[in-house]
Amino acid sequence: MAIIYDLKLRFQALFRPIAARLVQAGATANGVTLAALIMSLAQGAAIAFWPQARWPLLLLPVTLFVRMALNAIEGIMAKEHDQKSNIGALFNEISDVVSDAALYLPFALIAGMNAPLVVLVVVANIIAEMTGVLGPMIGATRRYDGPFGKSDRAFGFGALAVLLGLGLSPGLWTTSVLAVMLVLAVVTVWNRARRAVAEAAR
Repeated sequence: MAIIYDLKLRFQALFRPIAARLVQAGATANGVTLAALIMSLAQGAAIAFWPQARWPLLLLPVTLFVRMALNAIEGIMAKEHDQKSNIGALFNEISDVVSDAALYLPFALIAGMNAPLVVLVVVANIIAEMTGVLGPMIGATRRYDGPFGKSDRAFGFGALAVLLGLGLSPGLWTTSVLAVMLVLAVVTVWNRARRAVAEAAR
C-alpha cells in the first residue's frame, strides 16, 4: 500500500538548499530536532490549555507541515553533511515519539471526543514506532512500513483538527475516524514486525 512516506525523497529535495545554508551558518542536525520538539510541545500545550478554542486546531496542520520540513532538513544535515551520530539517532527517535504524544493526546481533552480511544491510538502508534526501531536488533533495517506511519498520522490528525476547528462538533464521526486510525496503527505494527522478521531471515 502506498503511504505518504513514499514521497519523502521528493519532499527532502525541496529543503536541501535550506539544509545547506543552515550548516554553513553553524546549525546542527540535533539543534533542528530540538526545535521541532519544542514546537510540537508548544502546539500540544495550546490544544491542552484551550481545548474548546478553534485556533489551536486550525494551527495544527501548519505545525505538522513545519515539523515534517524540519525532520527532512535534519535528515539531510545528518546524512549529507556528516552530522550523523549515535546520540542524534537516539534523540531523533525519542523526540518523534514524544512529539506525537504531545500533539495528539490533547485531543482527548476536547469535549465530545472519545478520550479512551484517542489514548489507544497514541499508544498503538508508539508501539508501531518501537516495532520499527527494533528492526536492527534482529538483523533487519529500521522499518517504516505503513499504512499508518508518522506522515500518515500527521495527515489524519491534521484533517481531523481542521474539521473540528471549522466548527464540526465531535460525535460518532470522530469516534469512527479514531477507530479507523486504531485499526491502521495495529496493522502497521503487524506489517513492521512481519517484514522485519522476514528481512532478518533473508
